[in-house]
Amino acid sequence: MPARFPLVIGHRGASGYRPEHTRSAYELAIDLGVDAIEPDIVATRDGVLVLRHENEISGTTDVASHPEFADRRATKRIDGVTLTGWFTEDFTWDELATLRATERLPDLRQTSSTFDRTEPILRLRDLLDILDAGAARTGRPIALVAEIKHATYFASIGLPLDELVADELRGWDDGGRIIVESFEQTVLGEVRARGVKGRFVYLVEARGSAPDLAARFGAKALPYSAQLTEAGLARLAREVDGVSVDKAMLLRAGGADLVARAHAAGLHVFTWTLRPENRFLVPPHRMGKTPEHWGDWRAEFRAVLETGVDGIFVDHPDLGVAARAEVRGAP
Repeated sequence: MPARFPLVIGHRGASGYRPEHTRSAYELAIDLGVDAIEPDIVATRDGVLVLRHENEISGTTDVASHPEFADRRATKRIDGVTLTGWFTEDFTWDELATLRATERLPDLRQTSSTFDRTEPILRLRDLLDILDAGAARTGRPIALVAEIKHATYFASIGLPLDELVADELRGWDDGGRIIVESFEQTVLGEVRARGVKGRFVYLVEARGSAPDLAARFGAKALPYSAQLTEAGLARLAREVDGVSVDKAMLLRAGGADLVARAHAAGLHVFTWTLRPENRFLVPPHRMGKTPEHWGDWRAEFRAVLETGVDGIFVDHPDLGVAARAEVRGAP
């Protein structure tokens, strides 16, 4: 595992500069100094693990412009949310390989959108090769922070992501470069039980309940907030290695206390996602009223880093590296 802390993690690569989950986004993130890269993992109909923000891909690919796939458009309910579009599980990998990636936030990231349709989407195995090549090129290990998406849903349709992810990761690394994360604690335990070595991190929303708990217990599901109490953190520490929280939870009163309590329980703490655009900054750090313009990102990044977190997810890796250096007093 990289020795620099807190870790700077490229959120879907350098997704502030290139369409997310593309080869150029991943390679640029490595060149800009990240310690790790975070892909989102979903599956195809034939069980291939692909890297997309969601299994619904109309916002991140050109699938809507392919007339041969017009009949694949569907409406589904995923983790309590009704979505209409095109879903990875309705395609084979060979079919998805004909698509090209597009910028998910074209109004905010117009420069990135100029790279639309220039690159295909990738598989998890492609990213593993990119990480190995990046380590060889830069002379430093690049870790993987693999986010498993919608595990309960995929299991319900016969695509067990725990099995597919474990099969892909076993043998790639001895665990030193592997972090597995999910909003569903169940799948983390299942992947660990299948022999994957590494660290396991539970993603925590600011509100609501985990999808696996909601599927099991309905309205009686334990809320995320209850899992962040002193007793809740102690329970988590028996089963996972860390938690990853919405940055809003760290920017409000008590953020540093949350980090301290998690550390006291023996948990690492990551946070997502640090971005410079006004749209994503808390109001005190915005500059002007234009959403896509950058505000006082330095102040916000610094406020998060000063809580003592162990890792930050960033869309612009160079900004995360610079903010870390400033807080640590490095040149």
